[in-house]
Amino acid sequence: QVQLVESGGGLVQAGGSLRIACAASERTINRYTKGWFRQAPGKEREFVAGISWNGSVTNYADAVKGRFTISRDNAKNAVYLKMNSLKLEDTAVYYCAAGPYYTWPYSDAGKYDLWGQGTQVTVSS
Repeated sequence: QVQLVESGGGLVQAGGSLRIACAASERTINRYTKGWFRQAPGKEREFVAGISWNGSVTNYADAVKGRFTISRDNAKNAVYLKMNSLKLEDTAVYYCAAGPYYTWPYSDAGKYDLWGQGTQVTVSS
């Protein structure tokens, strides 16, 4: 069974940067749409960013637009989220997800078939 494994989370000061990654255990999902979601304590899971199977289309939540960048490297079965100008409110567990290539809108968590276990990102003041 295909697995998604996130890495790269950690503690960072406000204003700093961090890049998290998600690796897939098989190449079969390289043609899948990929997304990043996050869940803060006491809050519902929310969409962060999505990317088409070939990287040509990206979409971001308003809260992260201009600060976060999603990218993918299908040769490495990986998707990344580069986070700049981090804020305290970015603290959350970040999850990557994979859905069929026709997944749309990227923000609809129900359209994704596979989910990783999450990686904690903590932004301190």
